[in-house]
Amino acid sequence: MSWRLVSFLRPRMVSGPSQWLLHSARPLARIGTTSLSRMSFVTSTGAAVGAGAVSSSATQPSTSAHAVVSTFDLFSIGIGPSSSHTVGPMRAAKMFVDDLSHCNALETVTKIRVDLYGSLALTGVGHGTPLAILMGLEGESPDMVDAKSITRRVKNIYNKNTLHLGGTHRVAFHPHQELVFHYRESLPQHPNGMRFTAFDKNGDMVATNEFFSIGGGFVVNERTKIAANFFYKDMNGEEHYAETSGSENSSVLSRVQSKHVVAALPFHNAESLLKICEAQNLTIAQVVYKNELQWRSSEEIQKQTLEIWNVMNQSINNGILAPEETLPNQLNVRRRAPALHQKLMRGFAEYVGVNSSAVPTGNGTLGSAAVENISNQVRPRGQNTFKRSLPALDWISLYAIAVNEENAAGGRVVTAPTNGAAGTIPAVLKYYLEFICPSPAQAEKDIIEFLLTAAAIGMLYKRGASISAAEMGCQGEVGVACSMAAAAFTAVMGGTAQQVENAAEIGMEHNLGLTCDPPQGLVVIPCIERNALAAVKAVTAAQLALNGDGHHRVTLDQVIATMRETGHDMMSKYKETSEGGLAVNVPVC
Repeated sequence: MSWRLVSFLRPRMVSGPSQWLLHSARPLARIGTTSLSRMSFVTSTGAAVGAGAVSSSATQPSTSAHAVVSTFDLFSIGIGPSSSHTVGPMRAAKMFVDDLSHCNALETVTKIRVDLYGSLALTGVGHGTPLAILMGLEGESPDMVDAKSITRRVKNIYNKNTLHLGGTHRVAFHPHQELVFHYRESLPQHPNGMRFTAFDKNGDMVATNEFFSIGGGFVVNERTKIAANFFYKDMNGEEHYAETSGSENSSVLSRVQSKHVVAALPFHNAESLLKICEAQNLTIAQVVYKNELQWRSSEEIQKQTLEIWNVMNQSINNGILAPEETLPNQLNVRRRAPALHQKLMRGFAEYVGVNSSAVPTGNGTLGSAAVENISNQVRPRGQNTFKRSLPALDWISLYAIAVNEENAAGGRVVTAPTNGAAGTIPAVLKYYLEFICPSPAQAEKDIIEFLLTAAAIGMLYKRGASISAAEMGCQGEVGVACSMAAAAFTAVMGGTAQQVENAAEIGMEHNLGLTCDPPQGLVVIPCIERNALAAVKAVTAAQLALNGDGHHRVTLDQVIATMRETGHDMMSKYKETSEGGLAVNVPVC
């Protein structure tokens, strides 16, 4: 049978069993070649319409589309241990339930089934995917959920076999039967695929939709992809819903377009970004800042950027001060950050020749003011030779390990650009602020420049390749984070745009081919140490770039293209499936 284009707005009842059919002959909207569709509902004959899938080209770059996404989509606050396997699935589950509620279908639902495919099935348990999905179905979002309550709530779901959809509608749910892992099957659009299906009391399907977690917490299907490089992540507000029967002039659609599509200075690769910097006499951070001004005020940019850093910094402190000796998983890996921090603090006290009691301990880190105060005891104010003399590699490693141990424990971190790579960028920025930043008054400006510069580089990878380990291997996560951190560190050290691009290129060139093969699918081995090494490598890449004049033989665009091709050529067993490499050679018992 043939069907008209539907708007996926409001359902109406059809004769026969209680199923839902969507009406309206007009599409909600079309921006470029992609429609803003809703979810797949079922016709009276049982045929699905408006399937929520995304083509396999969704993550491929085009020659005309810009690379610009919001910094606050690239850096988002969530929980560990994985942005693609924890944060993304939680968002997808919440979006599905929100859609049911918006279409007045939630109260008819008596049963939910969740199907996980590809990498989500193979390593989902180790990444906490089932827990995340259950929390999303109960209406939680990654940035707001109480991470400490998740284990207790999930245990309650398993014990009582009930689920509180959206926090308002209770249904029967048997996780062992209705949370299904398809270990040998992958949806064609992306390795991180999931399908949600809702049924009514008669066992008839009410609605179904497929989502794909493409890395960094980004979730895509037909509805969520509204422009060449934007994927919906904001879980607060109703901007993705149209209130006017498919009108292309609806105020809601206008807000979506103005917020996520328009860029003051669009760029699609590193070459075009550098040309903008030269033509406009701007730094890379300033280009990103001007684009952000299209979507939010200067005050909001400042506030949100500093909030991102505050969460990053708190994740460092949490990892350093963690009371547990081991990480909560079957590998029984011991935490190293607390002991390493104590060792470094003792060495710090000995280095400056003061009693250990003079060394600050409350927040778990030195703090730039504390460094300055103690250094003043041994040399005149204004000379920061002391700061540069400390064992930098040890401190950078400590910061990165602390974040990733917190992430592995399911704590709150920032996708930077993913959870698996969450420690690299905070470690480098923390090192800069603690040991190099000339004054506390300068710190706020440098934090903003650092994160906006890093975001610009992340945008290029997101458009030109992928930040998903299931697609690219770990070069798409830790490799990208290393490149972003190298660029950002170069920027705050006074590097030119050409030197920043050179540092980003070096950071990735020497991570090409990096695999993702964690034992038991846990973001522990080799992920925690790998972030520490990437952070150190980022600083080294920046130093090489700063000692040059910006001219180099290999460009960032060439490296991104090579990374994409390498990821496509990489065997699937080395791309977050735990079917090869360390995952099969490291005993877990």
